[in-house]
Amino acid sequence: MTQQSIVNSDELEFAIFCIENIAAKLGVNAEKVYTALTEKSSILNDYIIPEYEILHTQSKEYIVSDILEVMKERGVLKGSN
Repeated sequence: MTQQSIVNSDELEFAIFCIENIAAKLGVNAEKVYTALTEKSSILNDYIIPEYEILHTQSKEYIVSDILEVMKERGVLKGSN
């Protein structure tokens, strides 16, 4: 997978949107989700940002569910939420 850094404000806003909505869904603070997506995995830079063009056109529920699934697949998130 290709690692990609955030290159514009749209991608930054989308990353924040994802982090905040995943945190709300899991009932944890956003900092914990950010750590899971960056330090415990590289999901932010090798999934969320590279897939921005596709993901940002989907519903909030789809985006959150999709990223949670990736987190489970990569062992960052245990169980089913």
